[in-house]
Amino acid sequence: MAKNTSATKKASQAQKAALKGTNGKIQKKIRTTATFHRPSTLKLARAPKYPRKSVPHAPRLDEFKVIVNPLNTESAMKKIEENNTLVFICDIKANKYQIKAAIKKLYDVEALKINTLIRPDGTKKAYVRLTADVDALDVANKIGFI
Repeated sequence: MAKNTSATKKASQAQKAALKGTNGKIQKKIRTTATFHRPSTLKLARAPKYPRKSVPHAPRLDEFKVIVNPLNTESAMKKIEENNTLVFICDIKANKYQIKAAIKKLYDVEALKINTLIRPDGTKKAYVRLTADVDALDVANKIGFI
């Protein structure tokens, strides 16, 4: 009989626990500040259904667009002869690195230094100082403006 009472006691405790549920004891989180910060949630990477651009555009400033034309004024000729420097009209948006790369690609010469200025007519002028092993006069002849 004692066995039966312990079994019924155990069964009644199980019944009480089942009726009470598992969510009976909730521990409150201690808040340390007065302001509520929304918790950061999962941020998924974008998975687009179609490309927003059909074709990627060609480079906006290639070497042919960077250098517009060589300048062959009297002062430019003096620079070629005395300072081993070529003078070019360049795209207004081109920077010195792009100008240097374009000179190397177009004329196969290494630029030592590049000085740029914006002319009053709104175009960019670049003074390209060549290395000592290359003669600016020879390069100008190769380009064909002397």
